[in-house]
Amino acid sequence: MVSLAADQCRGGNLNQPDFVLAHTEFGHAPLVPEITLRLADEPFALWERVNTLPYWAFAWPGGQALARYVLDHRELLAGRRVLDLASGSGLVAIAAAMAGATAVAATDIDPLAVQAIKVNAKANGTEVTASGTDVLNTDGGSAEVILAGDVCYDRAMAARVLPFLARAAARGIRVLVGDPGRTHFPKTGFQALATYSVPVTGVLEANDTTPTTVWQHDRE
Repeated sequence: MVSLAADQCRGGNLNQPDFVLAHTEFGHAPLVPEITLRLADEPFALWERVNTLPYWAFAWPGGQALARYVLDHRELLAGRRVLDLASGSGLVAIAAAMAGATAVAATDIDPLAVQAIKVNAKANGTEVTASGTDVLNTDGGSAEVILAGDVCYDRAMAARVLPFLARAAARGIRVLVGDPGRTHFPKTGFQALATYSVPVTGVLEANDTTPTTVWQHDRE
């Protein structure tokens, strides 16, 4: 979840689908090779173009682990309505659709992410509804499962996301989070389901592989 791209703010005429296609190539997240994504080779040059970290152009470890878990445990999502929070590239949302979810909504307030989700969902032959709606002041709406990959990367984001997840869980919504040990992810209130050693781009993380855990929010 990030701010508007600088190109769009300055000129107001950024063709978002063309921008996504021009700055990425088709590739695969190492832990989820069955899903095709538009990915960027180098984050910092693209970061300068859009004036914010392009979360939509990379497969972050939390998302990779969560997508892997979803595909390996399809019974958790099959026939259910799913919300993928701060979806970025749409990796987790696509995995949910492939796992048999009845409906998948992917939200991200970055308009370039919304376009990337649409492009990636189409490339994988999946039905995903991409939206720029900020849902963090709600309780999860009609979702039966909420997925959130790597959403506690800074204090401000965690301060908004965690209360949202708690409200949703309190209503009985299954909440699954993929987290690679971010500082602001809480040590209580979640149950560990699985841990993966996730290959990542070295310039994005401290190491070439990152231990990443899939957590389920305790239901109150």
